[in-house]
Amino acid sequence: MTKMIQCISPVDGRVYAERAPLSPEAAAASVARAKAAQGAWAARPLEDRIKMVQAGVANLNADKDRIVEELAWQMGRPTRFGGEFGGLNERSNFMAGIAAEALAPMVVEDSGTFARRIEFAPHGVVFVVAPWNYPYMTAMNTIVPALIAGNSVILKHASQTLVVGDRIAEALHKAGVPEDVFQNIVLDHSGTEKLIADRSFGFVNFTGSVGGGQAIERAAAGTFTALGLELGGKDPGYVMEDADLDWAVDTLMDGAMYNAGQCCCGIERIYVNHRLFDDFVEKAVNWVNTLKLGNPFDAETTLGPMANKRFAATVRAQTEEAVAAGAKTLIERQNFPADDGGAYLMPQVLVNVDHSMRVMTEESFGPVVGIMPVKSDEEALALMNDSPYGLTASLWTQDQDRAWNIARKIDTGTVFMNRADYLDPAICWTGCKDTGRGIGLSKLGYQSVTRPRSYHFRKVKT
Repeated sequence: MTKMIQCISPVDGRVYAERAPLSPEAAAASVARAKAAQGAWAARPLEDRIKMVQAGVANLNADKDRIVEELAWQMGRPTRFGGEFGGLNERSNFMAGIAAEALAPMVVEDSGTFARRIEFAPHGVVFVVAPWNYPYMTAMNTIVPALIAGNSVILKHASQTLVVGDRIAEALHKAGVPEDVFQNIVLDHSGTEKLIADRSFGFVNFTGSVGGGQAIERAAAGTFTALGLELGGKDPGYVMEDADLDWAVDTLMDGAMYNAGQCCCGIERIYVNHRLFDDFVEKAVNWVNTLKLGNPFDAETTLGPMANKRFAATVRAQTEEAVAAGAKTLIERQNFPADDGGAYLMPQVLVNVDHSMRVMTEESFGPVVGIMPVKSDEEALALMNDSPYGLTASLWTQDQDRAWNIARKIDTGTVFMNRADYLDPAICWTGCKDTGRGIGLSKLGYQSVTRPRSYHFRKVKT
């Protein structure tokens, strides 16, 4: 009997949605249909593809009320935040707006003797393996440019957000994107790996854990399939002695706690100049104590449950290990009575931490942050780079030259100054080390979903 793929709601522990995974034969048939439909889709005028994709995004917006409620049931985000539509619309509109320029041929010569140029051809079929933490934005980061560039797209969404794939498919098909050009399918791990190993795709984009990325790479070994892998982070913030303290506290603590800390580029560790350390910590604790942990459908809730109780168990384990090794917790249990020992997890701020503790070196992906004092830029830089991850880093200072000097020495994909936890669609989203490889968003994002094709024509002289 086929084992069902289930979404267990973190709100109440019930099975919210379940789907049967496709058989190997049905999955292969889906790929075949996508390949067969791709040529006609790519042959459509670019303007038509852009309009249909934008109409699909508009259809998602029109379905906002249902989507926000479903997200709360699936992964626990409070309904007061209204889903992901701000970022979704900003990124989708930007990528649609730059498509003509980003996909335009690079003309080297067009003379009476030669025509030389580089064009950007679609890969064919793009496979998107999407995560649950920002299930619309992360999926559409690749889906939008991939479809606009002329690819067919197959989406496999995370089990925790099974319904999201259905909604994206409904919205795009209603907008006119052919059903075989965009397909949402349900697969188990073995089914996913088999499709990749069978060389089904021209490009695979995966967002998830390091272990998941390693499984994708193993499945693709020897196929020469292009991969884009975003595998997590342990993103640092560094607060210098000239920083605007209130602004830094507000932004960094929001970056650490929003979405119950379940953000790829969330702030997971903070280094503060020793002169500001005590004031920063006091203000950070006060900030966290304003949060309300509770049912995501309660209008006053600002911190919902983590998406799954096993994710919360990881954060609890890291915190308990750190305390056993000498760390000090600053948030009192009585301030967050909704912590049930399961998916509902109170936020925590830790001091007396160091890099011998997992909570400062391994991804937590939850509402906990460790704060350490530092005495110099050199010390802060060494600590920021003491990580297997490299997604973002956040610098807080009024001295831009100082920030540039530090930023260029950080092993990471994006460096912020006086902001954090934000994807600017105009600059590429990328990482290094165990965070993975590949590029999303910006003009460079179109290069991920296409391949260069060169033309060197010698014109016949009469």
